[in-house]
Amino acid sequence: QVSPGLRTPRLPVWLCSLSGRHSVLFGTDSRLLSDWKAERIFHLYFYNGQQEQTQTARLTIDTHSHHWEEAQREGPCSPGRRCPALEMAIRTKWPGATVSWNGTDPFL
Repeated sequence: QVSPGLRTPRLPVWLCSLSGRHSVLFGTDSRLLSDWKAERIFHLYFYNGQQEQTQTARLTIDTHSHHWEEAQREGPCSPGRRCPALEMAIRTKWPGATVSWNGTDPFL
């Protein structure tokens, strides 16, 4: 029998398979599970367990960025540049969101 904690998580957790590698994307704010207003600007953490990742990446997600703000800077997913698979996965849940890697090099 599956425990209630596994059926109804207390914190948002996503198990990912990106580019053939398994990883975990998680948040520490339980409001992301029940309060859509918490989905404005929030942090998610990413860990893939690979040797090249020495610490958990802290990502800032902004779901209400404006298209004119995006046009002022060339983002990592601009035409002709590669977009990290993790950012594309995040945008399946929050379309149009901007992802800040906060100084961490994006995992391609």
